[in-house]
Amino acid sequence: MTARTTTRREPLPDPPRDPDSMQQLPFIAMALFVLRIYFSHRSDVLVNGEGYLCLDTRIRPGQLKPDCVVAFGVDPIAIEERNGYVINEVGKPPDFALEIGSASTGVADYTTKRDGYAAYGVPEYWRFDPSGGKYRDRPLAGDVLVEGRYQPIRINIESGVHWGHSAVLGLDLYWQDGDLRFYNPATSEFLPTFFEVVGERDAMREELDSERVMRLTAEIRADVAEAEMDRLRERLRQLESDSQ
Repeated sequence: MTARTTTRREPLPDPPRDPDSMQQLPFIAMALFVLRIYFSHRSDVLVNGEGYLCLDTRIRPGQLKPDCVVAFGVDPIAIEERNGYVINEVGKPPDFALEIGSASTGVADYTTKRDGYAAYGVPEYWRFDPSGGKYRDRPLAGDVLVEGRYQPIRINIESGVHWGHSAVLGLDLYWQDGDLRFYNPATSEFLPTFFEVVGERDAMREELDSERVMRLTAEIRADVAEAEMDRLRERLRQLESDSQ
């Protein structure tokens, strides 16, 4: 069970934005949405990003600010209230970090940032380049920490699709036509994106609306039929009365 942090600490400052952060934002938002939904059944999992990741509260030039981090067995509310991930306060580094490549960050993501995440002891570090390798050395790459050093995770390439397995998340990461997807090998299904969730919700609403319309139509028809029967019965009574 995760212990709730009771000490009130001042939030860390917001990191500066990258000059091309608008290019990264859709992919960051998608990753955070998908993984938050996937781990929403657990109260001890942090899925967040865009805040500082630091050993203590001293913010140094070039300080890491991962696009997405996942940490298990932590108090996510306390970390979010802190507005950053302070390793010495949490008691452990995040288990997973992801960086989305852009023109201004691509090279640093697989050089200085890679060294930084290794130094902080992050078990898995992944890099996604929506351009397909224009900003980085490759479209998709991942590293696993082995005895303090990162070793590359195997990336499979099939018909232009790049994918690799994250043992930490228990999911596969995919680069497919410039999109980032997460795949659950246990269910053989991709985790739904925001648009797919909204589309499924709208489809369910349309189905429910259609069922309501059909039910209402059936009720109206039944009412009309009953009214017509009453009219015919009344006409029959009149005819019987006239014949007498």
